Amino acid sequence: MTTNSSTLGTALVTGASAGIGATYARQLAARGHDLLLVARDGARLQALATELSGAFGITASVLTADLAHAEDTAKVAARIQSDQTIALLVNNAGIGPKEPLLKADIDYLDRMVAVNVAAVNRLAVAAAQAFTARGKGAIVNIASAVAIVPEAFNGTYSATKAFVLALTQGLATELKDGPVRIQAVLPGFTRTEIFDRVGASFDAIDPERVMDVEDLVAAALAGLDQGELVTIPSLADPELFSRIGSLRAGLSPHLSLRHPASRYKAAA
Repeated sequence: MTTNSSTLGTALVTGASAGIGATYARQLAARGHDLLLVARDGARLQALATELSGAFGITASVLTADLAHAEDTAKVAARIQSDQTIALLVNNAGIGPKEPLLKADIDYLDRMVAVNVAAVNRLAVAAAQAFTARGKGAIVNIASAVAIVPEAFNGTYSATKAFVLALTQGLATELKDGPVRIQAVLPGFTRTEIFDRVGASFDAIDPERVMDVEDLVAAALAGLDQGELVTIPSLADPELFSRIGSLRAGLSPHLSLRHPASRYKAAA
């Protein structure tokens, strides 16, 4: 490993042992970022760190943590707050569904919420506070396209990703006048090993709807470079998503009033 610090700072990537996280690590290393790789599989992380440090001349280190456990999440959050070199958080770690909710193991769903919601929240807020104090930094929260079409997928998973999108939008309001950038990435179907982990397959999905992970991450990083708050890598016309914001803004004056709407009043 090189001992020289990157002028871009260190990128902390969660869920970095495979899939989207590992691809972010590779593409960020190619850009010249030093890396702090976080996941449960320490051996796999170390192999990736060794590979990337040798290939790109960056410093890559590992932090083994299971973000389903609050104490491990706290350990990663503390590292973000204490390590002055960290300038980018890729909040990628997540768990996907195994089956519909009516057949699901509720303990597994609780683990999903711990990783996809509690850990993402703690790390994003820790990074927002630390980066604001340092006067620089960026936060990338990996959500999902199902955040805006929850009826299309497992309800708990969709709800966790809707949380990630809402968290990003809410934090963006507080960060808008400061030096910290924030982005939510909403992938659709992406070709990674996650489907194998949850016992699913791409076989029944139209291949035109499945994006290669390298293309997904490259598009997401381009969106970050362009200052996008929400990046949907397959969306050609951003106005389609902007309309959702316009509709929400139109609803806003009607969401909190002194009296119930007349349609809820008892008939005379």
